[in-house]
Amino acid sequence: MSLDSFKCRKTLKVGAKTYTYFSLKAAEKNGLKGISKLPYSLKVLLENLLRFEDGRSVTKADIQAIAKWVKNRGRDEKEIAFRPARVLMQDFTGVPAVVDLAAMRDAMKGLGKDPKKINPLAPVDLVIDHSVMVDFFANSKAFRNNVNLEYDRNGERYTFLKWGQGAFDNFRVVPPGTGICHQVNLEYLAKTVWTKTEKVKGKTVTYAYPDTLVGTDSHTTMVNGLAVLGWGVGGIEAEAAMLGQPISMLIPEVIGFRLDGKLPEGTTATDLVLTVTQMLRKKGVVGKFVEFYGPGLAHLSLEDMATIANMAPEYGATCGFFPINAETIGYLKGTARASAQVALVEKYAKAQDMFWTPKAPEPVFSDTLELNLATVVPSMAGPKRPQDRVELGNAAAGFAKVMADEFKKAEELGKRFKVENANFDVGHGDVVIAAITSCTNTSNPSVMIGAGLLARNAVKAGLSSKPWVKTSLAPGSQVVTEYLDSSGLQKDLDKIGFNLVGYGCTTCIGNSGPLPENISDSIRKNDLVAAAVLSGNRNFEGRVNPDVRANYLASPPLVVAYALAGSLNVDLTKDPIGHDRKGKPVYLKDIWPSAKDVAAFVRKNVTRKAYASRYKDVFKGDKHWRAIKVTKGMNYAWDQKSTYVANPPYFEGLSMTPAPVKDVEGARILGLFLDSITTDHISPAGDIKAASPAGKYLNSRGVEKIDFNSYGARRGHHEVMMRGTFANIRIKNQMVPGVEGGVTKFYPGGETMPIYDAAMKYAETGTPLVIFAGKEYGTGSSRDWAAKGTRLLGVRAVIAQSFERIHRSNLIGMGVVPLQFREGESWQTLGLKGDETVTIRGLAEGLKPRAAMVVDITRADGKKASAEVLCRIDTLDELDYYKNGGIMPYVLRNLAKAG
Repeated sequence: MSLDSFKCRKTLKVGAKTYTYFSLKAAEKNGLKGISKLPYSLKVLLENLLRFEDGRSVTKADIQAIAKWVKNRGRDEKEIAFRPARVLMQDFTGVPAVVDLAAMRDAMKGLGKDPKKINPLAPVDLVIDHSVMVDFFANSKAFRNNVNLEYDRNGERYTFLKWGQGAFDNFRVVPPGTGICHQVNLEYLAKTVWTKTEKVKGKTVTYAYPDTLVGTDSHTTMVNGLAVLGWGVGGIEAEAAMLGQPISMLIPEVIGFRLDGKLPEGTTATDLVLTVTQMLRKKGVVGKFVEFYGPGLAHLSLEDMATIANMAPEYGATCGFFPINAETIGYLKGTARASAQVALVEKYAKAQDMFWTPKAPEPVFSDTLELNLATVVPSMAGPKRPQDRVELGNAAAGFAKVMADEFKKAEELGKRFKVENANFDVGHGDVVIAAITSCTNTSNPSVMIGAGLLARNAVKAGLSSKPWVKTSLAPGSQVVTEYLDSSGLQKDLDKIGFNLVGYGCTTCIGNSGPLPENISDSIRKNDLVAAAVLSGNRNFEGRVNPDVRANYLASPPLVVAYALAGSLNVDLTKDPIGHDRKGKPVYLKDIWPSAKDVAAFVRKNVTRKAYASRYKDVFKGDKHWRAIKVTKGMNYAWDQKSTYVANPPYFEGLSMTPAPVKDVEGARILGLFLDSITTDHISPAGDIKAASPAGKYLNSRGVEKIDFNSYGARRGHHEVMMRGTFANIRIKNQMVPGVEGGVTKFYPGGETMPIYDAAMKYAETGTPLVIFAGKEYGTGSSRDWAAKGTRLLGVRAVIAQSFERIHRSNLIGMGVVPLQFREGESWQTLGLKGDETVTIRGLAEGLKPRAAMVVDITRADGKKASAEVLCRIDTLDELDYYKNGGIMPYVLRNLAKAG
């Protein structure tokens, strides 16, 4: 029960029900002067603190610090404890999280304590959406065949998750074939205002409060478009939240993004979000909230807002928040939420001054930037970063420049090469994958209907996809299939190869499946720079497909357009996209659907009935899921033969008292990396190479190459994932210049070998390891294995110029210390080669958050150097996690001590 220092506990009657809530208006009258000027997102944080004020984890001073934000704009580094209402997971990150929970139960039992204590205290939803792969495509049986193969590949994982569904309280699983977690969250799970009923002094009280969450996927932020504050965290951080631990965070700066005007004809929400992403990346918003405001909000649909919110990880922000408004209420009604719930959302928001209207006073922000929607133009982003926007009219010229600058092949542009057993050839810039996929766009009916109408117009004009293009359609939910079927547009998409392949992230997460063998052979034989165009979030190197080196993000209609054109060398604003049956040129403008036509199709086919029907039995699953048999039990019966799920070593020899932290002495360097090393680079999710350490391990366990599946699917097995750490085919360790892939040099001696092999050799002699990197280390997905694998390889510290928020937190959560160079300094300014030894003192005694520390370097010739660094353990809670060897041992010990 809250201490309620500001006397703000009030009641709110909605219909026949009465709710207790913590009134911001009352709090302002009773001492928190000026909080009505706060950004809407900070009002959510403030309510959270008011509700959980206990004098210990949340103090009166913490609450007052939020009120002071109006003057300091978030520049005072004040730590607070945030308790989200719930946790969202997807299966790639969810499986290892449940593995950890199962391991914690075993560890609790080993300590002689009750394993029942390891149980989610906050509601957890896990949506299985990352496992389906595009093996079959462009035919009517593709969906059925891909699903059958998905269950064949993932039977062990799914059996484990189904066990968890029965073994843990407050834990629900949305089975495969339903949709992408963010879209299922947006369309069904999210409530915007959450409620909880409990006994208080013998009376039943129902609390109403903002719906908040953290998720084990960075794109948890999609639901910010529905005014639900949430962001991605690592699996280890999510586990702590599940087990009742607050999320430790600094009160953020909030960047206000003002929107004016409305989108012009011919542009899409995707064009808008790529523009926003480029602007915010340039602004620099890492670790900050972004909140959208201004009159332009009135001209965006809720789905447009969700599209923008979903890309927060790409523009670097913690979240991209939209306040509750009329669109929120309309969307909740349109997606078949209960009328009582919709009424509560509206009344609660208005009571709390959290309801935005065009006439609402503008909040105070740390800083602002502005975009007139009328200036947005058709765009793409590539070839390897989401923020690298290029206008559609410059895409062909932009690719030519990429060929010259990135791939040094400008003179080869235009050359064609024979494809064996085919009546076509391929060349540089040919689009070999065109995929409508991922949460950013498939949640937005306007772009999905737009893609369908463009396909219809293309079919009428006699156009077809080029034969070298692998086409696929992976909707974010079954509702998309419902409205594409009811409108008849799916038939048109089918005719040009965009058949349903599955419900999941597919191509965007690296599950694009193999290209046809003859096309793959031609690409490799001729060292072609082949391309993919996908309606996804991410286009990082090596992510989409091992045969594809240039990846471009685009709207679903443009994905269809590039499947028809077949090449990035075609300027779609000027060149014909193809020729009709009479040989007459057809241009993109001839088949592009009007905004009026798209809107009419959306109004007619995207119905409340479709949502009610498709989400009626969302947890039931298909016949495959229902057929899975599991053994019930408090503790999981680990199968020693499994290569998917294994009991991890994190808790081996765990005692109630943590061992003292030691300084790092005489460490060797495992890698020297440049800027923008992503979590994909550190812990790939896609293909497992047969010659890689992970491939060799699986082969030694009797797994054939055809059954390797992907790294993402095997995240529940630490032996596979350790070997996959730093194993991305495109990662470049500067210790081995000019070489791509996860290799390093082992010292002394300087022998080149896989990073895993070197780490194990160092482990034999008890040699600690460090990593050096540049700016934005850990950009990308909230991939916990990027931190877990780093720790299991024996890395004690990562020393970089800057860190992405989630990965920095995850490193600490695994007991690895992140250290940041001073401005203007780097491993390059130190002249490191990789053969040096490294000593870091100050960890063992007197360590404090954000302490200045010194890294001592001893070169191979015995000469010395040093660098002052900032310890990026930012809060006292993070310091406790680090001293315990990570967040999981910390939580486990606390739960064990509690009885």
